[in-house]
Amino acid sequence: METIKGFIEHIIYRNTDNGYTVLNLISGENEVTCVGFFKTMDQGETIRAEGNYTTHPVYGEQFKIERYEIVPPEDETGIERYLGSGAVKGVGAALAARIVKRFGADTYRIIEEEPERLAEVKGISDRKAREIAAAVYEKRDAREAMTFLQQYGISNTLAIRIYEHYGARLYGVLKENPYQMAEDIQGIGFRTADEIAGRIGIHTDSDYRIRSGILYTLMLAGGEGHCYLPQAVLLGKAAELLGLEPMAIEPQLANLAMDKKLVIKNSSDPEEVCKVYATSYYYAELNCAKMLHDLNVSVEKELLPSEERAIDEKLEKLQRESDIELDDLQKKSVLESVKNGIFILSGGPGTGKTTTINAIIRYFLAEGMDIYLAAPTGRAAKRMTEATGYEAKTIHRLLELSGALSEEGRAARFERNEENPLEADVIIVDEMSMVDIFLFQALLRAVAVGTRLIMVGDVNQLPSVGAGQVLRDVMDSERFPMVILERIFRQAGESDIVKNAHRIHAGEELLLDNKSRDFFFLERNDVNVIYKHMIQLITEMLPSYVGAQPGDIQVLTPMRKGNLGVETLNGILQRYLNPPSGDKREYVSGNVLLREHDKVMQVRNNYQLEWEVVSKYGIPIDKGTGVFNGDIGTILQINEYAGEVVVEYDEHRRVTYPFAQLDEIELAYAVTIHKSQGSEYPAVIMPLLSGPRMLFNRNLLYTGVTRAKSCVTILGSRNTLREMVANNYQNRRYTGLADRIRELIP
Repeated sequence: METIKGFIEHIIYRNTDNGYTVLNLISGENEVTCVGFFKTMDQGETIRAEGNYTTHPVYGEQFKIERYEIVPPEDETGIERYLGSGAVKGVGAALAARIVKRFGADTYRIIEEEPERLAEVKGISDRKAREIAAAVYEKRDAREAMTFLQQYGISNTLAIRIYEHYGARLYGVLKENPYQMAEDIQGIGFRTADEIAGRIGIHTDSDYRIRSGILYTLMLAGGEGHCYLPQAVLLGKAAELLGLEPMAIEPQLANLAMDKKLVIKNSSDPEEVCKVYATSYYYAELNCAKMLHDLNVSVEKELLPSEERAIDEKLEKLQRESDIELDDLQKKSVLESVKNGIFILSGGPGTGKTTTINAIIRYFLAEGMDIYLAAPTGRAAKRMTEATGYEAKTIHRLLELSGALSEEGRAARFERNEENPLEADVIIVDEMSMVDIFLFQALLRAVAVGTRLIMVGDVNQLPSVGAGQVLRDVMDSERFPMVILERIFRQAGESDIVKNAHRIHAGEELLLDNKSRDFFFLERNDVNVIYKHMIQLITEMLPSYVGAQPGDIQVLTPMRKGNLGVETLNGILQRYLNPPSGDKREYVSGNVLLREHDKVMQVRNNYQLEWEVVSKYGIPIDKGTGVFNGDIGTILQINEYAGEVVVEYDEHRRVTYPFAQLDEIELAYAVTIHKSQGSEYPAVIMPLLSGPRMLFNRNLLYTGVTRAKSCVTILGSRNTLREMVANNYQNRRYTGLADRIRELIP
């Protein structure tokens, strides 16, 4: 790492949100273009910076600053240059010259120790003298805070966030409980706080550290889909994280429960003894159970024989007019949706879920009712719209997501809630297997008592990426009417995708003779051969076969790591599908090279990210907030001077990411099967050679196969495929929604 020193002559660009800055630094006889993240630097200041010279393909040589400190100017010229740069509010070049002429090299000391003497300078009143001193103090405080944080190895970007959140309080927070930062500041997790605490000298058995470690362990469990952990599992995982014995950790469970940060429930399962919830997860389950109970009771009624006959007659008329034919289970589905406030419709591919939904929609429309359709993702909502002919929205959009801060300072809220419910008689939600416990809670809050809620999904799909397994738990509670469609209809039965999906679910041998029109298996046991054929399929064979662009064909894999994992495959696919060229700008974010025209995916929910839709003339015609885990888009532009990347998602939504936020996107030429939920692709390619048994299971294979609309191609080992079909292992999710429902509904 090299060190340079100089004064900032000019700030070329600064992103006010994240501090990304491009500036000119005069260092001796040289003028150096510097880039980095800093909000506390101003023109005219003198800095000492550490970093490395890099060569940008467009802008030439730059000095990338990793660490810096602002140092006092060494002479009167430097002091005058700083004061006159505009960095100190109310002081221009002429006034700066008069101040320095009066006090010379002693100017800084006068401002800091005897600010009232500034009034000795012509044009400065007593009030103005105090204002100048206050502006200098404020900048000095920020400068000292940044220097203080940097001595503990905290990066400039993180230091800015900490200072902006705590201000002068940061010294007390770091000294007493640095783990508080993990709760208060987005982007600082337990590990970062623990690293800082270690440098400060906080003991490893500190109560604050143990409590933070317990909460962090539960947060990680939520990321793996769990709503709670059995006490023994929690203590074991937290002990491993903290490097302590479980006995040293256990007393803090009671303390956290007293602080209302945990809920501890006795378990009827002798293997669990106690269930430990983070408070928000427990009350999310409890609230959902209570609202489901209220919604169902409000509409549930026994129909008179004459009423049932009237419904049957309406259904017969509907079938004649719509030219559709419903079997007995489909007719029962319509009847149950009329009789009950809550109804669940489930079934695999080809079993007539879409036909049934259409019949339900037409029935309620004929009754003059208002209907809303929704799905968890943009792609799923688009599919629902195409299948029904009626507009479907994402759940987030239906609930009118707002990324603005609430009056309580909480970020991201839904405008539709118990105080402002959805004005509908019937709400139908598709792809319910993807809905996690918190999104479900938000949805139920916006459904008024008296509104029918119809939940549709395939319970055999993988559960949601977020915590919970809502559809399975609601069905397992056995407290609400449901119909599971099983008959495969003739037209769907002609598809080998549908046939093989049902064979996978039943654990039966697959049809792999390659006589199919839509399901192919290519035995390939060499990784490099798989790479080669994958590229050929995407670029040459499949686009014309399924009538799609190469970018629409999706590679799905069970794993992130390994030769056939997402990370390796994306690097290879990027090289061939979007090779480098002089007219495509690039940027390296972490270990990932991003290039204009790359296919990328958002990897976490961000409710504050703003998007806009622009016309062909560049005029905004729609805007909103929120980009969600699993959304796939294309990089339109990389602007290194502005420190931004522009990505366009479905429905032409454009999102601008500052460089500091690029950890929220990753390449998406290949994605994990789990991330593909709710999506449908013209063609799917799955490389399956070998992998861990817990991943290579029937459930995962079933989900991957059912993502394809027109064609599935599997490259790999026949034995591996057989083992996946035979392996009915599913990772257990610790969820309690079914228990909460049974407690409320005897």
